[in-house]
Amino acid sequence: MASIHPSALVDPAATVADDVTIGPYCTVGPDVTLEAGVTLLSHVVVDGRTRIGGRTRVFPFTTLGLPPQDLKYRGERTELRIGADNTIREHVTMNPGTAGGGGLTQVGDGGLFMVGCHVAHDCQIGDGVILANNVLLAGHIQIGDHAILGGGSAVHQFVRVGRHAMVGGVSGVETDVIPFGNVMGNRARLNGLNLVGLKRRGFSREDIQALRSAYRMLFEDNGVIADKAEEVAATFEGIAPVMEVLDFVRGASARGLCRPARAGADLT
Repeated sequence: MASIHPSALVDPAATVADDVTIGPYCTVGPDVTLEAGVTLLSHVVVDGRTRIGGRTRVFPFTTLGLPPQDLKYRGERTELRIGADNTIREHVTMNPGTAGGGGLTQVGDGGLFMVGCHVAHDCQIGDGVILANNVLLAGHIQIGDHAILGGGSAVHQFVRVGRHAMVGGVSGVETDVIPFGNVMGNRARLNGLNLVGLKRRGFSREDIQALRSAYRMLFEDNGVIADKAEEVAATFEGIAPVMEVLDFVRGASARGLCRPARAGADLT
């Protein structure tokens, strides 16, 4: 049987697994699903059509599933789905989707969302993502698996951030960040590859070297990115991480591609 503190308000229509823990002064709405092992520590509000995956821990003063901050929203029955094994710290806010954005905000598994983060409507967040304190995501953003966003960074709506990318703290990200990329700055610019992250995630020396060479070909010389991408594809055919970067570069984008501020960006 679920452990529910007497001061918590849990709607009888909510779906709550037997081993869920709901602490003092939490509020859980009728369309909420809490899967096995979820813990709401205290003073947590979960409302709307929200599903929280197994073993996710939610810390005080977090709000999940309240209406999106979008003037076009008219009460449509949109959703917020949060995966398993996430840690969601104090004062985090995550909003459901909107009818114009597909109706779904999705958060993957195993993420860490530190104090004061905001995940806006229609965002798609991968697995193992880390958002440090006070990261702000506008609507319709895509964040790939294992990306890390430094404290106080802010990401413009419709931006894509690729897998294993690193965004420096207090950066304003207005354009798409390639997989494995490292960006920073008041108006963030590409500053090489996230080599520390690549090594920590177990990428081989050969793959890392191929990524370094491909990066130089794409970004260190003048020319059209689309043309240089064809050259990179021919040179590194069959090397999966390089192909992933090329697929990202060639993909549909609403914001354009984040590039180095100058030739010869630091690769160390």
